[in-house]
Amino acid sequence: MESMIVDCDPGVDDAIAIILAHDLAILKGVTTVSGNVPIEATTRNALQVIALLDADIQVCKGAARPLKNPPVHSNHVHGTDGLGGAGLLKNTRSPSHVDAVDFLLETPTRDDWIVAIGPLTNLAQAIERDPTWVSRIKGISIMGGSTGYGNVTSAAEFNIYSDPEAAARVFECGARIRMCGLNLTHQFQVTEVFLRALAQAEGDLAQFAEPMLRFLLGRMEELTGRRSAALHDPCAVLAATHPQLFEFENLSVRIELAGTLTRGMTVCDQRTTRRRDFPNTEVAQSIDVGKAMPLLLNTLCKNERK
Repeated sequence: MESMIVDCDPGVDDAIAIILAHDLAILKGVTTVSGNVPIEATTRNALQVIALLDADIQVCKGAARPLKNPPVHSNHVHGTDGLGGAGLLKNTRSPSHVDAVDFLLETPTRDDWIVAIGPLTNLAQAIERDPTWVSRIKGISIMGGSTGYGNVTSAAEFNIYSDPEAAARVFECGARIRMCGLNLTHQFQVTEVFLRALAQAEGDLAQFAEPMLRFLLGRMEELTGRRSAALHDPCAVLAATHPQLFEFENLSVRIELAGTLTRGMTVCDQRTTRRRDFPNTEVAQSIDVGKAMPLLLNTLCKNERK
């Protein structure tokens, strides 16, 4: 079983990803970053999920803003609370006294993945403080970017657009990197069929997830006209725990920092000639949805807590 730390900005799909990581891996900790909602909300939401799991796992609060620019949020997708208005459990949990960057630098071993499913600010700060850190982890599994299109701008995906300077530092750090971008995550869609299965389950996880995902489907219907929603962040968990479900292509990925129309774009070198730049990223191109979706459904429908 793989072990990992999840760096996140919950967010509906981040919450689902934490639950999945707890079930399919050894989850050694959760670090939070400003992203879908401000840092106080992302940290509160991560604590809520860990309380729901009744798990003895630290939640470490991280960066409240990107390295360079003002924070960017996604309330229009995830709701003002980040969890689609899901009712919060009463719990007395508080963030760890350990800062997210300190936790990232001190905790992982060479057997541990860092699953980064929010803006990459915490990771960039860890690399700045200790560039050798990347040699002491197994790799970084990122939800972010795309091989061809964005969702904030026509070129840039939210997590990378939110802090492109941080993303550039991470992609250039020399770590083993797996990237699940929009080209991949849009293949992993939940629909009403999935929600009906959750509604029929009796466990706490299903009852927590169903209204969140129903909210998300409603938002996607308003925004796109289609009542389905990509579950982006769980893909990065599965890329670490079940890489056999994916087809990866080794590509050079660089971050555009200056383009008027393309700032935050993940520039993936997909040229078919020998002039292609040296690869630094395992880019996920496809996922076996027929096997991956039942894994997720099984996790959310479990009654027992780990």
